[in-house]
Amino acid sequence: METVNDTTFETAVLKSDKPVLVDFFANWCGPCRQMLPLVTEVADEMKEQLNIVKMDVDESEATPARYGIQSIPTLILFKNGNVISQKTGAMPKSELVEWIKSSI
Repeated sequence: METVNDTTFETAVLKSDKPVLVDFFANWCGPCRQMLPLVTEVADEMKEQLNIVKMDVDESEATPARYGIQSIPTLILFKNGNVISQKTGAMPKSELVEWIKSSI
């Protein structure tokens, strides 16, 4: 799973020809660490349907601010450069997959 930052976000997310799920996280965040293996599994399982990337909110502050990220983990689905859905907080893998499938 690719890590993006403020510099690479536009190319990796907004200009992607596939939907992109961005996992906004921080290394010190317990729920973020809990979600990481689930998000990684889903990235492998759904790589044909969408790209999944992660962004450390401590290393890149401009992009999370632009999208109003106030709690982490926050997951935002982008399609054709636009936000199509957003979820905040940890969730089971089944809920994550269902949310993605119903959104894209």
